[in-house]
Amino acid sequence: MSSPELTSAERRALRAHGQTLATAIQIGHHGASDSVLKELGRALQRDQLVKVRAAEPDRKVRQALFEGLAASTGAALVGSVGRTALLYRPPANG
Repeated sequence: MSSPELTSAERRALRAHGQTLATAIQIGHHGASDSVLKELGRALQRDQLVKVRAAEPDRKVRQALFEGLAASTGAALVGSVGRTALLYRPPANG
């Protein structure tokens, strides 16, 4: 799955909308299991914009985790702040 390309204006609008969202997926210290990836895929299919929170304390590992989640689900990593990231995947029909 390839990640959608977003313009800076689209990212800005999605980040603004993401401020109102509650965390949908929480990832523990053991990382992203198959069940977490499946649940994230379902959440992206249902809502398109999903807030993810990771318990990982190391910044570089956490960023790699967020990028891996986006690549695995065909989503775009809209942005991340601290332990929270925002993922977006447009609807499959267009």
